[in-house]
Amino acid sequence: MAQRASFFASSSHRTGLFLAFVGVLAFSFTVPLTKIGVGGFDPIFMSTARAVLAGTLGVIALSAARVRFPGRRFLFPLIVTVASNVFGWPILISLALERTTSAHVAVIAAFMPLMTALIAVIKMKERVTPQFWIAAAVGTTALVTFSLLNGGAENGDLLADAYVVAAVIFSSWGYVEGASLTKAMPGWQVISWVVVIALPLTIPITVVLWFVGPSPLLATPIEWGALIIMAVSSMFLGFFAWYKGLSMVGIAYGSQVQQLQPLLTLAWSAWLLSENISLSTVLAAVAVIGAVVWAQRSRLKPTLIAPED
Repeated sequence: MAQRASFFASSSHRTGLFLAFVGVLAFSFTVPLTKIGVGGFDPIFMSTARAVLAGTLGVIALSAARVRFPGRRFLFPLIVTVASNVFGWPILISLALERTTSAHVAVIAAFMPLMTALIAVIKMKERVTPQFWIAAAVGTTALVTFSLLNGGAENGDLLADAYVVAAVIFSSWGYVEGASLTKAMPGWQVISWVVVIALPLTIPITVVLWFVGPSPLLATPIEWGALIIMAVSSMFLGFFAWYKGLSMVGIAYGSQVQQLQPLLTLAWSAWLLSENISLSTVLAAVAVIGAVVWAQRSRLKPTLIAPED
């Protein structure tokens, strides 16, 4: 009979959770840095330009390691990941942030870990317990409630909400497809191929928008810095740790670490955008951390079969 595993039962699980957290830490800068960047860049230019920078890093990494293309059977999941994480999430979130606040975006984005787990269970046939879903729902509810109490109910915009909903679906699907590829290749190769495959689209789009849209030369050094940091961190290096962590822990369980992302984002927003951190932030952090721990404790041990006499 299967039993629930004790929390952090193995060093592999601990390492996987740590790596997933490192990835989330890198991703948590995205919203405040995007908010800074859209002040000087066209939102689509900013999304494709950072993808070009990440793609350049991918070319260097793959060339240095002399990695060959993994094969045609991996092309579909790579293309889905490109569409989701290179174009879908960054462009849609940038468009949403042009129309509303990061607090309002956070209300809907809070559902991303739950959506990622759902897609992982449906597509990858991952096994989770009923207790896992309860823990995931509690963490999501805490994030949504917190966001609503901190201005998330304000500045409502139907189109912006639609952008965020689509971004959450795109990103969650991309996470699952990308993480599934780590069974065949290291996570750093997955994200490197993703951003490299995107280059035939991201380069011409970026060049056209450089001349057609608002001039990037008018952007401030701070706005350029935000663009470069996002390219290196949240679009490239962060995925090294994220994909590796998901492959070690399991996509459904590892994705729950991302519930910490909105709270980390608020910490960076307080630092970069002079937003306040209230008592409700601390209470939400405690609730979310508790929910993440609860979800990890709900894991099942492999069923043990007694030897026959």
